[in-house]
Amino acid sequence: MSGPWSAAAGCWIVVGMDITNATVVIPGATSGIGLGLALRLQQAGSTVVIGGRRRARLDALAAEHGFDTVELDVTDPGSIAAAAASVTAAHPELDTLITMSGIMRGEDLRSPEHIDDAVATVETNLLGTIRLIDAFLPHLLTRSASTVMTVSSGLAFTPLAATPTYSATKAAVHSYTMSLRQQLTGSPVSVLELAPPAVATDLMGEGVDFGGMPLDDFLSEVVALLSSGTGPEVLVENVLPLRWAERDGTQQQLIEALAGRGH
Repeated sequence: MSGPWSAAAGCWIVVGMDITNATVVIPGATSGIGLGLALRLQQAGSTVVIGGRRRARLDALAAEHGFDTVELDVTDPGSIAAAAASVTAAHPELDTLITMSGIMRGEDLRSPEHIDDAVATVETNLLGTIRLIDAFLPHLLTRSASTVMTVSSGLAFTPLAATPTYSATKAAVHSYTMSLRQQLTGSPVSVLELAPPAVATDLMGEGVDFGGMPLDDFLSEVVALLSSGTGPEVLVENVLPLRWAERDGTQQQLIEALAGRGH
C-alpha cells in the first residue's frame, strides 16, 4: 500500500503491501498480466479470486490452480454488481481490488468504421474501471486497511498512435485514480496505479506479436515493488521512459518511434 502525501517531507510516505496475507479480487485475470499476477499473489500467500467472462476458462483455472472465481462482464453494470455481491458475501475479509480488465484494438481514425472499437474500449477500460470501483468500494471502506489498484499503461503518458482510444482510456484511468486517491485521503483505502510498459501477452489477440518485456520479468519486478514498498504508481524500469517523456522532452520522439517513424 502507499501512504499519504507528506507536505513536510515533500514526498509520498511509502508503506509495503503485505501480499502474503491479502484477499484479492482481480477481474480480467484469465490470461496475460492478470493471470500472471494472480498466480504470483497466490504463491506469496494471498487468497485470490479471479474474474472473467468465460465460464469454461474460469472453471479450468480453478481446477488447475485452486482459485476462487467469479463470472462477470465489465461492460455490464448488472454483472459487476452481482459479482461484487457474490465475492464480498463469500469473502467478507476481501481487502484488495485490482481492476485488470482491458482491451486494446488498433484503429484507423481516418475511417468512421473505427467507432465501434472506440466505444468498446471506453466501455471496458474506463467505464469498467469506474464501475468496478463503485461496486467494491463500499465494502473496502469497511475494512481496517484495504487497497484499490487500478491498471493504466505507459501509453497513458505517451500514446501509441495505432491504438488511440486505448491510450486515451488509460490516460483517463490515470487521472481518475489521482482523484480517487485524493478523495479517499484519511480513509482505510490506499490507492495504487499499476502502469505496465509493453509486455509480451496476447492483449491484441492470440498470435499477435506485440513484443515487450517478458511477462515473468515484469511480474517479478512488480511483486518486488509491492513487497518492498512503492509510491502510489507501480512503475517497472521499462515504463519509465514513457512515464516521464513529457517532462524529459522526449515525448514526440517516442510517439514517432512507437508509430514506426522514429530515426
